[in-house]
Amino acid sequence: MTDSYLQFANSAMGAWLASALGLPKPLVLERYAAGQPVIKGSVLVGGGPQPHMLPALASLLKDIGAQTVAHAQLPQWLPIANQAGLLTGRWGVDGQPGEKVKALVFDATGMTDSGKSDALYQFFHDSARSVLPCGRVLILGRPPETCPSPRQATMQRALEGLTRSLAKELKRAITVQLVYVAEGAEAQLESTLRFLLSPRSAYVSGQVVRVGQPVGSPSAPPDWSQPLAGRKVLVTGASRGIGAAIADVMARDGAQVDCLDVPQAQAGLDEISARLGGRAIALDISATEAPQALVEAARAQGGWDVLVHNAGITRDKTIANMQPHWWQMVVNVNLTAQERINDALVESGALQDGGRIVCVSSISGIAGNMGQTNYALSKAGVIGMVQSSAPSLAARGITINAVAPGFIETQMTAAIPFAMREAGRRMNAMSQGGLPQDVAETIAWLANPASGGLNGNVIRVCGLSLIGA
Repeated sequence: MTDSYLQFANSAMGAWLASALGLPKPLVLERYAAGQPVIKGSVLVGGGPQPHMLPALASLLKDIGAQTVAHAQLPQWLPIANQAGLLTGRWGVDGQPGEKVKALVFDATGMTDSGKSDALYQFFHDSARSVLPCGRVLILGRPPETCPSPRQATMQRALEGLTRSLAKELKRAITVQLVYVAEGAEAQLESTLRFLLSPRSAYVSGQVVRVGQPVGSPSAPPDWSQPLAGRKVLVTGASRGIGAAIADVMARDGAQVDCLDVPQAQAGLDEISARLGGRAIALDISATEAPQALVEAARAQGGWDVLVHNAGITRDKTIANMQPHWWQMVVNVNLTAQERINDALVESGALQDGGRIVCVSSISGIAGNMGQTNYALSKAGVIGMVQSSAPSLAARGITINAVAPGFIETQMTAAIPFAMREAGRRMNAMSQGGLPQDVAETIAWLANPASGGLNGNVIRVCGLSLIGA
């Protein structure tokens, strides 16, 4: 559905009126199109005391073709960048801001005490007004739970508050993320850096991403424009909306895509499967026989490399007015079916070792929502499944992660009453709804063969919704 206000606010008259009345002024987001570079514009690099990530960061920024400039408090960046063969220079002169930049990257990995937090203040105070619209901000830290001292853990955990506040302050469609990189996992950062610095992450902001030791034997794809080349993917709920967008993005990135949906959606399923050169599987995933049927379907393809659990339903009523079969139906489709399918595919080997499982949760599963006790329980359960299954699946070389969409422009949200729909669109840092592509791009990042350092993450795709945390 078209967001008429977004179009109006980006017209000459609309922009003037929005400013005069103090109304939201959402920008049209820059989204990825095939063939684009990772980032267009310079990256300003800063750091706190004893930053640990600089050599790895220089190498990665060189690999993605970035140009960098160094903040005055980080003079050591220049020789490190030059050694990596990275084009760089100094930012600002005599305390005055330098050029406008497309991204800020701050290495906070060496910050061990809150008494030294002034380095964060100085960097962001100097640079906050210098980020171009639709820019990117990344803060790199260490996981607090692995820090050797309480003070270091305290300082690293404090970065989360800074991240979310910056994401709400900077506006102009600028996204801000915190990436906790475990010691020794620096080499696993590339897929995450490529995603978070690029237009692929247009509607992801205020998120905390954990990059850990590799699961299995992840490797960089030979061609980053086709990272899923040679991978076989199953997408459930693929006949329309978010599911169809996931299938599209997976195919664009080189995957062979099998599309699954209920038999009632056969027409849409056949259309998208034919367009992508994939296979249509008409199946009710909550049926008793579904897990074994999927094992057989996977074996017929030589096994799947990626499983995307997108299929889901809503049956909304307050719990006092809800019929028991509505409760059971939502929980069975949205959660129990995923558990049963995962067990069957993993135990049979139909999901290959080194595979990826990506689940679709929801903001409702994080913050709750009136009239959605069944849906919220099922989507919170998906988060629980991801976090509890991650360690055991890692032993098979399989990662499991989830995305939690907020307000996404689909046929379902188009049916929401006008006032509620507008509230859903505006109550986030982007002041607009996301698109199915935004969810799909995030899932493709988690499915990337180079994303073996990502396991047990839950990433909100919500424009930093004001609801939830």
